[in-house]
Amino acid sequence: MNYDGRIFKAKVNSENGEVSGSTSFHYSQEGSILSAIYQGGEIVKGSLIGLVNPDGTLQFRYNHINEKGEIRGGSCFSTPEILTDGRIRLHEKWKWSDIEQTEGHSIMEEQER
Repeated sequence: MNYDGRIFKAKVNSENGEVSGSTSFHYSQEGSILSAIYQGGEIVKGSLIGLVNPDGTLQFRYNHINEKGEIRGGSCFSTPEILTDGRIRLHEKWKWSDIEQTEGHSIMEEQER
């Protein structure tokens, strides 16, 4: 599975998350290395770096600056689902690694190209 050039937005997120449907994630992939930049909604600017596993699942770390001027970050594991129209939906389990240390889940959906 290749995520290069794909754009995702959140459809669902836990209450303790800061990503919303206004946040756009622009993915790049080189081999098994995944990276993305993201912004929108409560997120001023963010980035992530991680790995694409052979089964298409993703493991990554994320960091961003929110509208409050705070630096936030954590880790995430995402499982892909291929939609009938060929787009990808990601089922994510994440955890803040800053002071909060709480966990959450989100569903990210690829945007039409």
